[in-house]
Amino acid sequence: MKKMFAVLLSASFLAAPLVAATEASAQDHRRPVVVHRDVHVTKYKWSRGHRMSPAERRNMREVRDYRSHRLAPPPRGYRWVQVNNDYLMISIASNVISSIVTGR
Repeated sequence: MKKMFAVLLSASFLAAPLVAATEASAQDHRRPVVVHRDVHVTKYKWSRGHRMSPAERRNMREVRDYRSHRLAPPPRGYRWVQVNNDYLMISIASNVISSIVTGR
């Protein structure tokens, strides 16, 4: 009985690396996962009174030198931003569009 137990125990120790090797080789033969990203360029149609979302605000750039872009000075509490080729006067506190100047 002791011999039989010793043989089974030693066989299990010898068989364990073989099982692990077959699992590792099976994982190596899997197809690689390829992730494709779709990039969508959206053209916004701006309107007065529209509150800009955080996604829309990521694409805007503040215009500090508004005179070089031939824009009127913004009133207190407002600022000019550029999105693509459009210039928007938005409220600093609420991000609501007050005025729109479309580019050429």
